[in-house]
Amino acid sequence: MQDTDVRALVEQMVEDMLKGKSLQTSSDSISSYAASGGQNNRLEKAPESTDGGQMLPDITQIDLRKQLLVKKPKDREGYLAMKAKTPARLGIGRAGARYKTATMLRVRADHAAAQDAVFSDVSEEFIKKHQFVFVKTKCKDKDEYLTRPDLGRRFADKEREIIKAAYKDHPKVIIVVGDGLSSSAVEANAAEMIPAISQGLKAKGISTGPILFIKYARVGAMDDIGEITGAEVICMLVGERPGLVTAESMSAYIAYHPRHGLAEAKRTVISNIHKGGTTAVEAGAHASGIIMKMLEQKASGIDLK
Repeated sequence: MQDTDVRALVEQMVEDMLKGKSLQTSSDSISSYAASGGQNNRLEKAPESTDGGQMLPDITQIDLRKQLLVKKPKDREGYLAMKAKTPARLGIGRAGARYKTATMLRVRADHAAAQDAVFSDVSEEFIKKHQFVFVKTKCKDKDEYLTRPDLGRRFADKEREIIKAAYKDHPKVIIVVGDGLSSSAVEANAAEMIPAISQGLKAKGISTGPILFIKYARVGAMDDIGEITGAEVICMLVGERPGLVTAESMSAYIAYHPRHGLAEAKRTVISNIHKGGTTAVEAGAHASGIIMKMLEQKASGIDLK
């Protein structure tokens, strides 16, 4: 069977499932999938594609914690209460020994979103809108970034000069944004987290200066920045490796006097920053408090008390 035949078969199957079926009549239908996600018993109408056809609904918008595909559960409310505590795929039911169609489609969709997050770039519009200072590591493209982590931790001489010029006033604290392994995470969270950090530090009389954006960034790039600028604390926001739960998870790595050879245990990390985990604003407020503690104790990571 050709790829075009498979696509046509899947589209026809989804279209059939969308024709008026509710949670009570078919737990396998996409309509029931939406109903269990609390979207008025139906997915929103899909937009038209560029060629004038109808696009399939985006099933990744359904909250997995509200989806229940088990037929006639003995304790429905108990099941949903358990699911509310985790985004893990619980209560997905089965068709014989296999996943139900709705579950299979969602896994494939989440996997596609994860791949997109890794292989796409943070948009130029996003970088310009927030007036980031743009630099990139020694990686020449995405393939080299994925296969040569060492090059994602260092800057060429031209980029080093840009960094020096941006921080000639030698600020105590520098905020850095790195694309990392998820461009989606950066675009979803960085814009809300940065003001929360900056405002928290400003209340204590500390200015952060311009925000640096690093393309093809690994966490260790902050060590090179520390060597170049001599900053006391660097807070690096970076997109994390996406999974099937979310492709928008970002982390903040914070270190006191980062430098080449810094042990990973000397970094303090705030992880799982996304709408289903720690929100960006909350993480930003927490990060500003950690930074102040680092400046007071002159330590980070396992040395921070």
